[in-house]
Amino acid sequence: MGDAPKVSGPDLAAGVAASDLVDGKPLLGHVGDESVMLVKRGGEIFATGATCTHYSGPLAEGLVVGDTVRCPWHHACFDLRTGEAVKAPALNPIACYAVERAGELIKVGGKRAAPPAPAVTEPERIVIIGAGAAGHAAAEQLRLRGYKGQVVMIGADSAGPVDRPNLSKDYLAGNAPEEWIPLRPGEWFGEHGIELVTGTRVAAIDAAKRMVTCENGRSWQYDRLLIATGAEPVKLPIAGADGPRVHYLRTLDDSRRIIDAAKGGKRAVVVGASFIGLEVAASLRARGLEVHVVAPDEVPLERVMGKELGSYLKALHEEHGVAFHLGRKPQSIADGGAGATVKLDDGSDVACDFVVIGVGVRPAVQIAEKAGLKLDNGVVVDGELRTSDPHIWAAGDLARYPDARSGKPIRVEHWVVAQRQGQTAARNMLGAKERFEDVPFFWSMHYDVGINYVGHAEHYDRVAVDGDPAAKDCAVRFYNGDDVVAVATIFRDGESLDSERRMEENRG
Repeated sequence: MGDAPKVSGPDLAAGVAASDLVDGKPLLGHVGDESVMLVKRGGEIFATGATCTHYSGPLAEGLVVGDTVRCPWHHACFDLRTGEAVKAPALNPIACYAVERAGELIKVGGKRAAPPAPAVTEPERIVIIGAGAAGHAAAEQLRLRGYKGQVVMIGADSAGPVDRPNLSKDYLAGNAPEEWIPLRPGEWFGEHGIELVTGTRVAAIDAAKRMVTCENGRSWQYDRLLIATGAEPVKLPIAGADGPRVHYLRTLDDSRRIIDAAKGGKRAVVVGASFIGLEVAASLRARGLEVHVVAPDEVPLERVMGKELGSYLKALHEEHGVAFHLGRKPQSIADGGAGATVKLDDGSDVACDFVVIGVGVRPAVQIAEKAGLKLDNGVVVDGELRTSDPHIWAAGDLARYPDARSGKPIRVEHWVVAQRQGQTAARNMLGAKERFEDVPFFWSMHYDVGINYVGHAEHYDRVAVDGDPAAKDCAVRFYNGDDVVAVATIFRDGESLDSERRMEENRG
């Protein structure tokens, strides 16, 4: 998950001059063999670990906002006072150190223990439907906030909570071992008093009785309920799309099946030039397979990323050997025993060993619908992520919430957004009354090129490109009128963080 930054800079235990510190700019050093940074904020000086606990990003190269620091890689956010990971994707805290001042000399002492959270005993039981990004983040947040009641998390997948972004990236490419994939070891949930039920689907919610019943007959009463069932892959309505050589990618088991197919195959067809589709293509190329991508678009990801960035991604994948069949749709998939054949709408055939379909997802709202909750392209929630039932919250890919900047309802299918919504929903189930106002963020990897994207641009009328995507140095801004609604960057991490900060300030 990345290499920790090498220990460098001054020995902070020996001390540095106070004049070396610039307000809001981290100073990287070390204490023993651990990377530590000093941050001056007004009249206070903080000392914390300098390595992000998500993928080991260099926090000293990040952005200080108020009394927090944000990682330049994937925008995790940490409290400089306590070390707490206050915003996903990081879950674990960074260390905090004592700071000693002797005249003009600033020295870093030993590690400080985080203060315990006050105990919260109400409500008695919280049930979470879904063990993905939002559900897991909510369960962790409940315990972090000192909640002592019962927590039940029910997941339909056989695996527990996993690092889903990795399933189409390094894990699928063979560059990440399986032990990296679980978000927590199996025993962690029992140690923290979280009843994790996997491989089980919820059959019904009885909102009147506040009861959740699973298909296997088990049931739980709840005082507060979080629905975090996420989204499901869109299945193509064509002949052969449910054949044994056809794969979709959403779960760990899905990724394992694609890996098994890749080990025994030489040629793959990816249907769909979505982020998932292109990441799968890159991962299969890393395994040495011949890869063909079929998509109706003339330029991959043009609707989301604009023509310039979409054209660059197409060229990047072609440079790595991917063959595109653009402006084309599959009409059928035939299994010939020894392989499969994808017939396109122009009458041509593409032979392969297996097919991966990545044409989007739709919100998994069946349970919410049966419970009588208000729906509109997802489960409708208010600014605190509460549904039309006062005892039920929703978070993640299925939640349609009021955007803090546009004021319009949006639904965002991003891992980090789902995690942060889970965290917010957890605090609100404990009575926080906190509005979800985070700026959407996601990242995508294509070979050695990472793209960071902040904001939300369902529609835009102008695109401005600063820099050159081909030089792997650019920022692409998407405008609605005079407003920047989203920014995509390549190797401009600081600019991505600053764009996120500016959007946070532009709340309606």
